[in-house]
Amino acid sequence: MLAIRLPEKIEKRLDRLAKRTGRTKTYYAREAILKHLEDLEDIYLAEKRLAEIRAGRTRTIPLEEVMRRYGIKPEEVDD
Repeated sequence: MLAIRLPEKIEKRLDRLAKRTGRTKTYYAREAILKHLEDLEDIYLAEKRLAEIRAGRTRTIPLEEVMRRYGIKPEEVDD
C-alpha cells in the first residue's frame, strides 16, 4: 500500500485525466511509477556512485582494462 501527497495542481490534472478517460487516478499513478522507476534508479544510483568516486571511496576502471578483461579488441568496437 502506498499513499502519496501531490501538489494540488498535479492532483487536479490527474483527477481530470481520470474522469475524461474513465480510469482511476491510481491507474495513472501506477503507470507513471512503472514507466519511470528504472530511469530514477539509474539516475540516483549513478549520482551516488559519482559522489563515491569524487570522495575517493571507490575507483574507476579504464575502458581499455574492461575490454582486455572481456577479450574485446578495439577494432571490434564501432565508433
